[in-house]
Amino acid sequence: MCRIAFGLCLLILTCTAVWSGTLTHEQRDARETGIRLYNQYKAISATPFLETAAQAGDAEAQYYLGEALRKNNRFMTHESQKWLEAAANQGHIYAMIRLGRSGNDLCAVTGNCPSGSKSPGDWLRHAYQVALPLAEQGDPEAMFLMYKITLDTDWRAQAAEAGHALAQYGEAISIEQGAGFYLFRSRQQEIEKWIKASAEGGYPESMERYLAILAEREDWEGVRHWQHRIAETGYAPGIFELGMHLAHEPERYGHELDLVKGYGLLSLLLELDGGGNLRRFAQHIMPKVAAKMTPEEIEQALEFAEEWRATHPPVSYFPDKLSIY
Repeated sequence: MCRIAFGLCLLILTCTAVWSGTLTHEQRDARETGIRLYNQYKAISATPFLETAAQAGDAEAQYYLGEALRKNNRFMTHESQKWLEAAANQGHIYAMIRLGRSGNDLCAVTGNCPSGSKSPGDWLRHAYQVALPLAEQGDPEAMFLMYKITLDTDWRAQAAEAGHALAQYGEAISIEQGAGFYLFRSRQQEIEKWIKASAEGGYPESMERYLAILAEREDWEGVRHWQHRIAETGYAPGIFELGMHLAHEPERYGHELDLVKGYGLLSLLLELDGGGNLRRFAQHIMPKVAAKMTPEEIEQALEFAEEWRATHPPVSYFPDKLSIY
């Protein structure tokens, strides 16, 4: 299951984070809880958990804490910059890039950006110096980060060829928007090639795009297969779609009616009480499903949901770890 969710926000990548000391069990739990809440658009709730691990010297927690504080305030503050710099000083390339982009932050418009140990340009140059040797050694993540640092699409192409799922998605979107020289059919084939590769690499948005391609071909068996795979990553929209179709509220792709699993999957979304609308959508559909179930079936559905939580990645929106906002 972890292989399916490869590279997607919750995994800690060796080229982007360096640990300072060893976390206790409680500190590790706090870090994972904080990241889970952050990825559910609950940055305010995530903050105290991330602080626990960040104060223990965990670079990944420091990065997410800096991002949570920045997003909560809608611009870079002294506190958010402090934690991003703490992560960056441990070799966290994402933190270096975020600091390097702070010159474009809202605080730059209002003229009250906090002063840091390095200028934004210095942080980008430092990120380049750290990422380049890793990229030259063939590290796909470092290649993708070189693209983020330089905006040179050759780096994204190299990362895609090396199997980086988000880079592959980026290649598909770029080609779809007109990059390169292709005849119509060959352009579509190239887009599908990268979408499928990215989907197989575990990127949920590519999975959704590939599912749509299969639906256009009326490959309903393929559609059903990918609906299950999307949900298994923990991607909240994918869980909603599968739950809705299993419960036939409505059903379009030939799923056998399974009220227990459908209701159970929809119930997983009730914890999404931060941003997004999926909790509200689930609350709208669940009474309709429950009306077709016995009390015993509802109990079975809730037991199914608990088992799912124990054996699958957390429910997540998978926001871009280095979003432009």
